[in-house]
Amino acid sequence: MKLDLLKQKTILILGLGREGKSSLRFLRRLFPNKKIGLADQVEFKKLNKNLKKLIKLRNIKAFLGPGYLEAIKKYEVIIKTPGIPTEKIKPYLSENHILTSQTDIFLENYGNQVIGITGTKGKSTTSTLIYEILKKGGKRVELIGNIGKPPLDFFKKGKRKCLFVFELSSHQLQGLKISPKIAVFLNIYKEHLDYYKNFQEYFSTKRNITRWQTEKDIFIFNYEISALRKLASQTKAKTIPFGFHNKKGCYLKNGWIVFEDTKILPIKEIPLKGRHNLLNVMAAVTVSSVFDISPNIIRKVVCKFKSLEHRLEFVGRFKGVSYYNDSLATVPEATMEALEALQNIETLMLGGYERKQDFTELIKMIIKKKIPNLILFPETGKRIYKEIQKIATKKYKPKCFLVNNMEEAVKTALKVTKKGTCLLSPASASFGLFKDYKDRGDQFKKYLQKLAKK
Repeated sequence: MKLDLLKQKTILILGLGREGKSSLRFLRRLFPNKKIGLADQVEFKKLNKNLKKLIKLRNIKAFLGPGYLEAIKKYEVIIKTPGIPTEKIKPYLSENHILTSQTDIFLENYGNQVIGITGTKGKSTTSTLIYEILKKGGKRVELIGNIGKPPLDFFKKGKRKCLFVFELSSHQLQGLKISPKIAVFLNIYKEHLDYYKNFQEYFSTKRNITRWQTEKDIFIFNYEISALRKLASQTKAKTIPFGFHNKKGCYLKNGWIVFEDTKILPIKEIPLKGRHNLLNVMAAVTVSSVFDISPNIIRKVVCKFKSLEHRLEFVGRFKGVSYYNDSLATVPEATMEALEALQNIETLMLGGYERKQDFTELIKMIIKKKIPNLILFPETGKRIYKEIQKIATKKYKPKCFLVNNMEEAVKTALKVTKKGTCLLSPASASFGLFKDYKDRGDQFKKYLQKLAKK
């Protein structure tokens, strides 16, 4: 959305989370005297002090509590926070409304400077790697989106010729009519099916990252996933694959990652564990090579790069057992990647919020690897337990421990894990017992440090 239109219209910011507050700061910088509406389901008395101060500012009208969506009818432009489903607000929209977002506004004005990264998993790792490599390579670059600051915090800075590495969730891509100059699509798994009608709608939303690209743009995609190969055949953009079985773009050859016949770095030097992280590195190598960053710089950055927090994060060794925090594994495929990446897993901590995911292949892998101990959180832990009992054999039946909180889970892990590795990789969302995946991972580390000392 262009600024001239924002200037002329009445504006409502829908949702007062991180992006909502950023949107208010952005509008105040551009239009100091403009009247702005704020709407959120949280009641005024439950807001923190900073938000209360914002709401009391001059030319602010707040709509808070259960009826907050009614405010939509009073405004022309709605700047929606990604976490609010579009379906939820549709009954309040008319054909005269303009529904927009931070992502939309930023891409409309600075899309030619954006490297957008999406996928079900690996976005943060890949985005951070790309940012670090480009920065080391002398590029003026900022990290924005889920892993960085909200994009509109950089709006004025964007007037400089700066690159923006933009981590894009499906929620941020929803409803877009513009795509970034360079789009990177890492993978696609069944996720967020409590938010979208079905997998097709989820994938369709993700497709917006390349849907509006032109012949002047670039689409970088994971060749290993057939749906992304098909998508690459449909885009107008120049396509560059990365993967294990392609012979152009970025691929593997004799133990090296290669980009268009140029050796970049040997696989054995990559510190990140797992096949999925190798693909993340290949995506970052592809983007960096497009910007002519030297193999030597790419190699140096990758070889020093450590796992991000909650992503196969090594927590420590206690009495000979290695503990890993992979709390961001919220789908079965992510946990399967973790099981492939680590050796000698004695205890696996699984389960969480119910999203009706299919655990069949994960359970088969658990049985194949004969993991001795399973610590299971509600609600999906109960379902996994029942399925394990059905198909486990006389030769292999894991010890299953149903727990109700992280303290109980860690106590159990310390008791039953005598050697090898203990892995928290839930294959499920965190909601219910935890605020989010960060809270789940933080509690794991907190209780591990606390209880291991005893």
